[in-house]
Amino acid sequence: MPVMNLYRDAHYTFRFAEDRIVPRFHLEGVEAGRGVIVFELTDTGASARVLAKAVAGEGGWVELAEPLIVRAGGGFVAVPA
Repeated sequence: MPVMNLYRDAHYTFRFAEDRIVPRFHLEGVEAGRGVIVFELTDTGASARVLAKAVAGEGGWVELAEPLIVRAGGGFVAVPA
């Protein structure tokens, strides 16, 4: 039987149903010390602006210098650099 590789998206998408203040978030499988760029989540196809740059800490936790303010229905995408 052939081995099938599962597709794994290299980006982590966070979307919220209510307003949130996000001081940190978790990225499963991202090693400590790896850079992370956080982009605004857009549905329009327009270029997303960079909201933050950070470094993943122990266990994949990313602490932000300034918390993100995310409005209901909004979100962000974290991309390991």
